[in-house]
Amino acid sequence: MAYVAVKGGERAITNAHTWLGEVRRGDTSVPELSVAQIREQMSLAVDRVMAEGSCYDPDLAALAIKQARGDLPEAIFLLRAYRTTLPRFGASTPIETANMAVQRRVSAAFKDIPGGQVLGPTFDYTHRLLDFKLAAEGGHEVPPAQVSEEIMPTQLATIAQVFAHEGLLEGDPVTEASEQPYDLTREPMAFPADRDQRLQALARGDEGFLLSLAYSSQRGWGSTHPLCGEIRMGEVSVGFTPDELGFEIELADLPMTECIMLSGFAGSAEQAPQYTRGYGLTFGHNERKAMSMSIVDRALRGRELGEEGQAPCQDEEFVLYHSDVVEASGFVQHLKLPHYVDFQADLQFLRRLRREFFDAKAKALAEQTAHMKEAAE
Repeated sequence: MAYVAVKGGERAITNAHTWLGEVRRGDTSVPELSVAQIREQMSLAVDRVMAEGSCYDPDLAALAIKQARGDLPEAIFLLRAYRTTLPRFGASTPIETANMAVQRRVSAAFKDIPGGQVLGPTFDYTHRLLDFKLAAEGGHEVPPAQVSEEIMPTQLATIAQVFAHEGLLEGDPVTEASEQPYDLTREPMAFPADRDQRLQALARGDEGFLLSLAYSSQRGWGSTHPLCGEIRMGEVSVGFTPDELGFEIELADLPMTECIMLSGFAGSAEQAPQYTRGYGLTFGHNERKAMSMSIVDRALRGRELGEEGQAPCQDEEFVLYHSDVVEASGFVQHLKLPHYVDFQADLQFLRRLRREFFDAKAKALAEQTAHMKEAAE
């Protein structure tokens, strides 16, 4: 690809940036939206930017959303670009989601799951009607939630613990632990991909893309039509073991969403029939992404379970190469940039092909006319 200099291009770009800032600000008679307002009142957008930007910082994610005028893929790009400037100290110790301080936990498979269903903050049972009270100046007072007087246990049983006595659910299908976990930001994509690489790519993947793949799998373009074993959202402790200390220290309690999907497996010569699992984990409250991730994760496990992969969501190269919103957005949008040399070369080639085409047509017509003339004589 080659670009050419355009006279006045630098001045035009500077003016475009200035105009962008003006458009981003909007009507100056309207109070400017603060980063704190975005962080507190657009928390689901902030959570998505942090998850796909693979950087947990609500303030920076809110700033990126403001700078990007609400364009979440652009905000994800901004946060991920910032992330590349940060020093790398090491890897955190594996988190224990079983110890999550749960704010929400539901299971579509078990009505009476141990610990109970905890609805938490959810759109699941809301009427999809516009609330015009929110449009009123100054808004309206939000009444405090009626919290049950029952004391919620500090730990709720996981779906794996529910099945533990029967062995109906496969063990956690983790790969062999290594000294250094796979780092997709520093190592090139490799195939066949181990599950740690796949899960990392899916965690950073575009929510819309993964949602479409999960939907395709449910509609028959894949081997899974799962049941939601469990979704849980709450705070999880993140720890780190510095080399100079030699013991783990707690860094923070981060909100996360975890989803486990259950899919039936008829068994094989080595494995008994059981439920297999798909897994999803994201920063913040991001259930749609976690659910989509877990469905696609299960579809990508088809090879290890001896299933024949014929659908797009079962093709790990297709899924992993195309799930990244930053790469996908950049590759599509770069077509807006100057391609003058490319187009001129392509234009000349097309013109030559047309000349050859019409020359060949004319030659064939002349030969046909000559043959007809000879036949008439």
